[in-house]
Amino acid sequence: MSEHRIPSLKLLMGFEAAARHGNFSRAADELHVTQSAISHQVQQLEEQIKQPLFRRAGRGVELTVAGEVLQRSVQRTLTIMRSGLGRIASYLDPGLVVLVCPANLSHGWLQPRLRQLEEQFPELCLLLSIDETARFVDEIDVDIAISDRPILQAGLLELPLLQDEWVMIGNRELAARLAQVPQEQHHLHADLVCLEESLTGDATAQLFLEELASFRKRAIYDDSRLLLDATLGGRGIACLPRLLVADNLSNGQLLILPGYPRLPGATWWLSGVAAQPRSEMVLHVFEWLRAQGDNIGRE
Repeated sequence: MSEHRIPSLKLLMGFEAAARHGNFSRAADELHVTQSAISHQVQQLEEQIKQPLFRRAGRGVELTVAGEVLQRSVQRTLTIMRSGLGRIASYLDPGLVVLVCPANLSHGWLQPRLRQLEEQFPELCLLLSIDETARFVDEIDVDIAISDRPILQAGLLELPLLQDEWVMIGNRELAARLAQVPQEQHHLHADLVCLEESLTGDATAQLFLEELASFRKRAIYDDSRLLLDATLGGRGIACLPRLLVADNLSNGQLLILPGYPRLPGATWWLSGVAAQPRSEMVLHVFEWLRAQGDNIGRE
């Protein structure tokens, strides 16, 4: 067989069923064909690859070494194909909305609000991605995107959704202890946990060179969600985006430390197709997100 010639899917599926059952008759029942059809398919496949795939074993069959190798390959291929078909079926769901939103914003701001969205639109099936490389909104892959700058793609409606800020926070217990001492003595009672990019970032670097310079740096992270975990655990105070910690602030797990600067953070933009979207649900979610941003702006 030429190295580029692939056996037909019909032959491969007949082989896979026979290999899985170890019996041509049961494979035939599963595929709603005759036993002789399965036998013929296996024979054709063996002729194409020039290798025996089965040997008789009692009342059934068992795989040869070549058959075992082929079975593994065919099963992997069929799994991928079934997964792909399942994804296609999902995309036909009229309630599906594909939303791209950065991880920090999804974690702290969007995720706590999703129950409200689902209650308002029970038919919604939200596919939420944090893949920030998906910066192209269309009617196939991405319905709505939230990003830290406009996508500037023709045919999109883009508007500022949220204004973030950097705030100094501590967990409830640590913040209560610091409230008992003057701010200039905070470094004697708490360490600092920080984000690596904040040490040099335009918005935050000066804060670390001035107000936070006397603090001992207990840990430095390159992922703000890990920094959030450390802050919740009381390992130190931290400078974090307010929208990342919004849910923790609302439930009292974290507190904004008074007396420290609140610095401008990212402006988050909402993008969607300007024309009629592919479904009413996409329009509903876009307008719901816009309303959520408006409500934050009024707080």
